Amino acid sequence: MLALIAIAAAAFLLIRSEQQLSQQTAALRAFDQHAHDAGAALVDARVGQQAYVAAGQGAAFWIVKTSAAIQAATDELTALRQAAGPAALTALDEASATVVEFSGVDKRARDYLASGEQLMAGDVIFTEGSEAAATSVRQIETARLAQHQAADVETAAVRQQQALAAGGAAGLVFLVVLLLVAVPRAEAADTASLSILPAPIAAQPVASPLPAPRIATLSSHAQGSVLKAATDIVTEFGRIRDLDDLTRLLGRAAEVMDASGLMIWMGDTAGGDLRPVLAHGYSAKMIARIPPVPRSADNAAAAAYRSGTLQIVLSHPGGSSGAVVAPILAADGCIGALSAEIRSGGETSDSVQALAAIFAAQLAGVLATTAPAEEIHEARAAANS
Repeated sequence: MLALIAIAAAAFLLIRSEQQLSQQTAALRAFDQHAHDAGAALVDARVGQQAYVAAGQGAAFWIVKTSAAIQAATDELTALRQAAGPAALTALDEASATVVEFSGVDKRARDYLASGEQLMAGDVIFTEGSEAAATSVRQIETARLAQHQAADVETAAVRQQQALAAGGAAGLVFLVVLLLVAVPRAEAADTASLSILPAPIAAQPVASPLPAPRIATLSSHAQGSVLKAATDIVTEFGRIRDLDDLTRLLGRAAEVMDASGLMIWMGDTAGGDLRPVLAHGYSAKMIARIPPVPRSADNAAAAAYRSGTLQIVLSHPGGSSGAVVAPILAADGCIGALSAEIRSGGETSDSVQALAAIFAAQLAGVLATTAPAEEIHEARAAANS
């Protein structure tokens, strides 16, 4: 029930956030259309104004057209101001003031025409009028770009919330699965040990049947300790503030998994090369010597990065240790991998594999936040250089 509640909550959040993004996209399209219409109206007004003094044109006809174009531009700016955010509102206020200035220039030009001063009217139209119209168009474009930048910031925040919700739900589901798998097995072991003991032996004080239940109880206690430690680590992932916190948490994760070393490999959703950016149990010189790993490379890290599935490297007696490599899955796809070098052949353990998947899911949420992600990208840039 707990897992179902977590999945339902995450799904509800994802659906609501996608609806929010859809509404934002529709509002942005409407804003762009109003901005385009306002700019087109100002261009029409400038052309109509210049036709006042053009040979063979009737000034009365173009005065009506220009007045209508100025009014249309004013109406579009009003619509833009109602939908604009704080960043775009300043530029729109400036554009509205410039349109008012353009309207004043148009009135002066008409007064000159009414007085028969064609040269003065032309001078005002082609200098002040043209400049005011062009300036207003530029200010509207500045407001449009500011609105898009604000929308991009809001979209990034929503995507981050989606990644955190999905990662948190995945981590909780994995923990619930571990509990459901481990607890029934321990109870089954106790029941079997007690049920197969012969009655005569159970009555003899020398051949006591208690060792078998005691062994099962110790195993269950050990499993509970691992689950508690994993739960604490998952909780601490949500409190990471900087790279030092993440490094310390990697050390704790390595202890819980009985890993001699952990390494975070970073790529990107576009399929760039994997590079080691953070590790526990390896020296900095060793990490610096590791070359980039292409997505198509024939190794476990590239396979996890490429397929988005957990990979296992079996150990060899007297040879290399085994390893588990879990993909780091963000909202837009796989962005890297978490590799763990496991001692004593533990890479085949279901618990170790589940822990690797849980920690990788939490890393996806951490890398979506600002401070740790920026420091990791700086470490990656240093590795590239």
